Amino acid sequence: MKKMVNLFFDNASAIDEVPSEDQFSEWINLAAAQAEAQGEINLRLVDAAEIQALNQQFRHHDKPTNVLSFPFEPFPGITYPEKMIGDLAMCPEVIAAEAKQQNKNPDAHWAHMCIHGVLHLLGYDHQTETDAKKMEQLEIKLLQQLNYENPYE
Repeated sequence: MKKMVNLFFDNASAIDEVPSEDQFSEWINLAAAQAEAQGEINLRLVDAAEIQALNQQFRHHDKPTNVLSFPFEPFPGITYPEKMIGDLAMCPEVIAAEAKQQNKNPDAHWAHMCIHGVLHLLGYDHQTETDAKKMEQLEIKLLQQLNYENPYE
C-alpha cells in the first residue's frame, strides 16, 4: 500500500497500551486511499477529561467519546507547505471500555475507530440513513482487508 498520508502522532494520554504509530499509519492510509487523499493528519490520544471537553466545546455533548474528527479549514491567503487533512482525537480509555463491553477484539476496535475518524475527515458522515449505510459498508470493507470482522454485527 502506497503511503498517502503523513501522520503526526502524540500520545498525551496516561495509557501506554495503545496501537503503535505504524499501526495507526497503516489504518489511516488504508482509509485515505479510498478518496485518494494525500496530506497530513495529526492524531492525538487524549484522556477522558480532554475528549469530554472537546466533545462539549465542538459537539455540545458533555460526555467522553471514542474519537473526534476535525477537518482542516485553511485561513484565506495562507500557503501551506503540505495539504492538511485534519486532526483526530482518540480516547484510549473509552475505546478500551467499549471493546470490553461489546466483546470486541481491542485491535479491531482501535482500527475501526481510527478508520471511522479518518472517513469523517474525508467528508463521510452518518447523519442520514443512506449516508450511514454508505459509511458503514466502507468501514466493513476496509476492516475486512485487515482481517477484522464486521463491527456492526
